Amino acid sequence: MVDSKFEVQTAPFARQVETLETWLSEAALPLWLEAGRDPVRGGFYERIQQDGQPSEADNRRARVQPRQVYCFAAAGARGWAGDWRGAAESGFAWFEKVYRRTDGFYGNLASQNGVPIDAGFDLYNQAFALFAFAEFGTAFPERKAEMEAKATALLQALKQTYAHPEMGFEEAVPVSLPLCSNPHMHLFEAALAWEAVAADPVPWTALADEIASLAMTRFIDAGNGGLREFFEHDWAPFEGDKGRIVEPGHQFEWAWLLCRWGESRGNTEALAKARRLFAIGVDHGICDQRQVAFMGLYDDFSVSDPVARLWPQTEWLKAAGILARQSLGGERFAYLQEAVRACVALRKYLETPVPGLWFDKLSPKGEFVDEPAPASSFYHIVCAIYEAQDTLRALVGEELKQSAVPLDTCQ
Repeated sequence: MVDSKFEVQTAPFARQVETLETWLSEAALPLWLEAGRDPVRGGFYERIQQDGQPSEADNRRARVQPRQVYCFAAAGARGWAGDWRGAAESGFAWFEKVYRRTDGFYGNLASQNGVPIDAGFDLYNQAFALFAFAEFGTAFPERKAEMEAKATALLQALKQTYAHPEMGFEEAVPVSLPLCSNPHMHLFEAALAWEAVAADPVPWTALADEIASLAMTRFIDAGNGGLREFFEHDWAPFEGDKGRIVEPGHQFEWAWLLCRWGESRGNTEALAKARRLFAIGVDHGICDQRQVAFMGLYDDFSVSDPVARLWPQTEWLKAAGILARQSLGGERFAYLQEAVRACVALRKYLETPVPGLWFDKLSPKGEFVDEPAPASSFYHIVCAIYEAQDTLRALVGEELKQSAVPLDTCQ
């Protein structure tokens, strides 16, 4: 029997999760399956207009294609009944055909017709290729060995060509500055995904450990605990204001990843740093008036960019959820309250004329920018809703286990 106090504490979060799940399965996934795919040329559109029609004017970034593959493959794994297989398979095939270079890396940009426009290297794009390979291989077990081989080959190529002499990766040959923490964050995410499903997890464990160490010793400021975005070649903060940038959304996203890694390794330092990152995001990165996470701070936690985009709300939710799972008592309840706040913030962006779309930017005055919904946000939304779903299930399961009455006490 579930304790009534537990029900009171979790009920607001459960209601928010149910609302988001319904929106995703009944509105967003069907809409992006229908209007988000190009039925003639293949691949996924960059944006859908607020009237529900695809935006035909946009060139297509490489990063969007594997993100959309992830979304539909993940939906299939969760039991969504739509044609997730067709979407994931056709999207993956288009990504491979259009962006894969002869050296095994993936280019940046192509036209609507699949003609390469910018075949240049971007570490960020390689990270999302690795991430999509993991989800695709899980969704299509008959192709899992193929995906693991592709992922391992891409990781080896990255190490051979772009490995930083200390830790992590460079982003150009010859070296181009600043170096960035953001693509490393998504490599970290891909490494954790592959570690969980690979037949040979060793290279992925090594990659995850390397990036975790880089984050804890270089990206995160030893004094105030904030995580920076831009760096010199020796991983010192980049010069000027650019090197002072601290993004609330990335405080949350790195907190979520370090919680996962720290829990799996029993690393208390990582867990402590994750909690500090989350606290920075909540204490300094949430607008009191709009009640949303905004884009940018400086390293003294003053505001650098007050525009509030959609994606930081999703990372706020993911981090709050995993911290609730890793906490007890009043501390758990406090993190659940943050998860509810994040759900409420996210849902503001989803209140669009056509259900299943979203607004991307909320101005400092509290007005949404009327523009097409970017497909790139879907990955953030899907991941956040499924993470929230996992949090709720884990907490309920834990409560049921703890409240179970041993059989011998009934005699």
